Amino acid sequence: MVYRVIIVLFFFSVGAFSQENFIKHKISKGENLTVIAKKYGVKAKDIADANPNAPKVLKLNSVLLIPNKNKKSSAPQTAEKPLNETPGLHEVAAKETLWGISKKYGITVDDLKKANPILETEGLKIGQSLIVPSNNPIQIADASTGNTEKDKNATENEVEVDVQVQPKETKYAIAKKYGITVAELERQNPSVKAKLPVGHILKIKTTKEKADAVVALNITPQTEIKSETEESIQVADNSSEQVDTATVRISNHTELVDQLILNATGNIGTRYRSGGTTKAGFDCSGLMYCTFGSFDIKLPRSSIEQSRIGTKVTTDEAQKGDLIFFKTNGRRHINHVGMIVEVSEGEIKFVHSSTHGGVIISSTKEPYYTRAFSQVNRVLN
Repeated sequence: MVYRVIIVLFFFSVGAFSQENFIKHKISKGENLTVIAKKYGVKAKDIADANPNAPKVLKLNSVLLIPNKNKKSSAPQTAEKPLNETPGLHEVAAKETLWGISKKYGITVDDLKKANPILETEGLKIGQSLIVPSNNPIQIADASTGNTEKDKNATENEVEVDVQVQPKETKYAIAKKYGITVAELERQNPSVKAKLPVGHILKIKTTKEKADAVVALNITPQTEIKSETEESIQVADNSSEQVDTATVRISNHTELVDQLILNATGNIGTRYRSGGTTKAGFDCSGLMYCTFGSFDIKLPRSSIEQSRIGTKVTTDEAQKGDLIFFKTNGRRHINHVGMIVEVSEGEIKFVHSSTHGGVIISSTKEPYYTRAFSQVNRVLN
């Protein structure tokens, strides 16, 4: 009798341990490790490590063990320092990108570049130590007013300027000029989310130093200033028919690409919708049309038309921001498009809107996309 009690207790404790450390997930149609990992907030590698006997091609309705991020450890641990409460360091690992690192710490790519000027000249290197700026500075309360030091500094240093939109000006160019993001520009001026009307007066809150610098350089709404570092980003059609080209001036090509990727991946989880171009649902070309359109870069509406613009490049030349095209379901012509978010060791990862999974990130290493691959186009020159 005693032995039976011991055996029962043993299996009960093992079962409790297993449930505490792992969550069971039943695989649905269109899911892959990347999609499942995103859903549970873990890494795809962690899921693979927890399921060493799982087949490479996941089977519908089979069960995976997902590491439980919220499990409570029975062993006493030292309290961890809150994320980004104080500036820290991050060592760059293989395959990491600025976008990935910024997402990990809840900051922007701009924040990382400002804290690490070397990135502008030497780029990102494996093993490099990056300073991770704080996005939650410690606040010192004023005993007499109750205001924090952060609040006082922000109020004293912030000004609002009126900016009149000039012909051919873009949201990106205006936001860059005043040191804010496109998202912040739209938040401050909700009426321009869909369109940027010429002559419209924008209310922009920025730092006093930035506003003074704009005035000092004589950058007024009536004057167009061309920086030595400006580049022309052209969306050009290589087909035999003559079409208009859209030109967008930017001050940093890499930064625009990072912003495009951030904009597109911000829709991960949005469902697929044929003909969709909003957060209510996207089709593949609709996601690209909307993403580039947010930065005033107008693409054609369909994937086949998008495949005819820009310059075709080889997979070895592919880079972030390029469009990648496929002929899926045995089609003879291009019918699917995505945007490259990472290139590493012959593998291309791209964000797209899939008919089965909605907006997700997939890889050319996946057999389905290996077979369906057609071409890569560079639309940002």
